[in-house]
This record gives sequence, C-alpha cells and structure tokens, in this order.
Amino acid sequence: MTDPLMNLYNRAPIAVESGKGVWLTDTAGRRYLDCVAGIATDALGHAHPALVAALTEQAGKLWHVSNIFRIPGQEALAQRLVDASFADCVFFANTGTEAVECAIKTARRYHHVKGQPERIDIVGFAGSFHGRTYAAINASGNAGYMEGCGPRLPGFVQLSVDDAAAIEEAIARPTTAAVIVEPVQGEGGARALSGEWLLRLRALTRRHGVLLIHDEVQSGMGRTGKLFAHQWFDGAAPDIMALAKALGSGFPVGACLATAEAAKGMTPGVHGTTFGGNPLAMAVGIAAFDTIANGETLANARAASADFFDRLEDLRGRFPDVIAEVRGKGLLIGLKMIPNNREFMGIARDHGLLVAGGGENCVRLLPSLLITPAEVAEAVTRLEAACVAARGAMAQAA
Repeated sequence: MTDPLMNLYNRAPIAVESGKGVWLTDTAGRRYLDCVAGIATDALGHAHPALVAALTEQAGKLWHVSNIFRIPGQEALAQRLVDASFADCVFFANTGTEAVECAIKTARRYHHVKGQPERIDIVGFAGSFHGRTYAAINASGNAGYMEGCGPRLPGFVQLSVDDAAAIEEAIARPTTAAVIVEPVQGEGGARALSGEWLLRLRALTRRHGVLLIHDEVQSGMGRTGKLFAHQWFDGAAPDIMALAKALGSGFPVGACLATAEAAKGMTPGVHGTTFGGNPLAMAVGIAAFDTIANGETLANARAASADFFDRLEDLRGRFPDVIAEVRGKGLLIGLKMIPNNREFMGIARDHGLLVAGGGENCVRLLPSLLITPAEVAEAVTRLEAACVAARGAMAQAA
C-alpha cells in the first residue's frame, strides 16, 4: 500500500493514542514516560485540565473570524506577554517559524523606515534552528535544510558563537540589520549561552544600532525555569523575540514580541495572517500562560531541573563510556552521547522512555514543567537501563 503521507519524517515505530501528564500510551496499550513533550511544546504535559477546559469552552462559542475584526483574546494574551517582558507589542502567528519570519521583517522594516534600506543583513549562528520556512532556513544556514531548495537568500550571515572577533566585525558592518540567537540552542545540542556572552552581544548591538532578536521558541515560556531564558541575566533583553511551542502548550500558537521602537516599521498591510491569533488559539494560550507564569510552575521547573542534573551527572560518572557530557539549562537538557544518539533513542524507547535527538550527537530531555520528583527518578531509572543496554551493545560490537 502506498503511504498517503509525504515522506518527510523518520518516525519512531509507535502509534500514540492518548496522553496524560508525562505519560503517553500507544495503540497497543504500552505506556511511555514522555521526555520529548512534542519537542518542548507540551509544557504542561498531556491533556492538562485547564487547557482542555479552555479549548472546550471556546469551541462552543467561536473558532475563527480572521484579523479583520478585533479578537478580545488576542488583546488579553498580548497584554499578559507585554506585562511579563521587555516588549510593548505582539503579533500572533501559528508557529515558531512564522514568528521568526515576522521578527526578520520587523528588523528590516525598522531600518527601512529610518532611511537605511541597505541594512538588511541578519547575523545568525552555526548550530541554530529557526524553523523550516525559506527565510528561517537561511537564517539558520544548515546545509542539510538548504540543499536542493535553490539559491541562498541574500542578507543572511552565519558565524560561530565562539568567534568573538568575527561577531564584533559583522555587527559593525553598515549593512547589518539584526542578530538572531537562541539563548539556549535546542536542536544544536542543548547548548546554553552564558550570561557574559549574551550581555556582550547586547552591548555590541546597541553600540552599532543593530537590533537583537531572541529566538525563544524552545527556551521560552518556562522551559529554563524563568518565563524567558534571557531573564536569567539582567540587561540581556532583546528588541524582538519569537515565541511558540509552549505558548500554546500543544495548540498551534506563535508570537513575535517587540519594543515600540523596533516595531515602528510594522504598519497596516506590511504583514498579516489568516489564522494567527484565532479565538481557539487565544483561549488555550491564555490558559497556558496563566498556568506556566505562576510561581509554582516555574519553581517546580527549577527544582526538577536541579534534580535531573544531579541524577544525570551521577549517571554520567557511572557510564562515562555512554554519556560524555550533561548540558543545557532548566528542563532543556542535553546528553552528549558516545554511542550514536539515534540508536540510543531507540534503546531508551525500548525501555519505555521517550527522548529527543539533537546536534553534536546529543539526546535531549524536554519533559513537562510539572514533572514530579517521582517521575524524574523514574525517567533516570529508565535512562540507566538504556545505558546498561547501550554498553552491552557496544561491547558486543567491539
């Protein structure tokens, strides 16, 4: 039989049927402890009652009207985001890559209306991931995503985060519009950039009149234990920020946040969306925001992170032939593996634990922010069993 789906995903051999909290159940009835969480999206776990209630209530009232009318839910969620961040205004989209597209447009439009249309260059970094649309893959510069998609777009520059001189030189160029960076690289291997690095970048962009874009699609909305990852460092706030994933906690919601100054070029007709900010999305987004932003959820994320890192460092010490490094921030955790990371993901799955892949041969643990101490312990117990099996497989192959 021909598969009616386009052949774009190398899917794991399980068919999921239902979820509750950190647990997923497949169609055969087997339960898995889910440390993928829809790739850092299901921040409140599966079927959280507040999200189910919000979606159910709104579904009986109004789904979609487009942005030719006011949508009260947009105004309510935008105000929450503005009150909790550096931003003055918000544009709602459906996905992270759409939020990044809006961020790029916002940066270039800013310079255009200031009479500097030559300032179009967007400086990004190796190991980054900003989405799958054409501008987003150009911003990331990953050759694997670019191959066969035609010529690279002009106005995109990729550098190494470790090349301080090249970063300074690029920011000083008269054609540079903005720098885009993930405070914690997700797909790039759970690499957390230091406060010193982020603050230096902020100072350089200010010095040269360049806008700073933070892609917090994965690191934002509580993932690191703060509402936004850059909030760990006073003075690191950007001019523009892309959000998605946990913003809807499983429902498609994206947002581009900006200061009033940075957004001065975003005028009627310049940008838009049909579905972004629809009433269903806003109802779920408000419920997700209110649950994530409260102190208890963020405190639980920080405590769970500390517990995970302690247990994982101990595990690494006992399995140095399997785990080379524990890294990341908050509940965006990376394990740099000795065996092939994709093979290890399969071994973990065989032991009832779901983990995500990542760059630099990492696996990522991206669990619900509400994961309990008992569930953290169970996740590491299953991870240990996977390490034992991986060690055995490597010994057998030697």
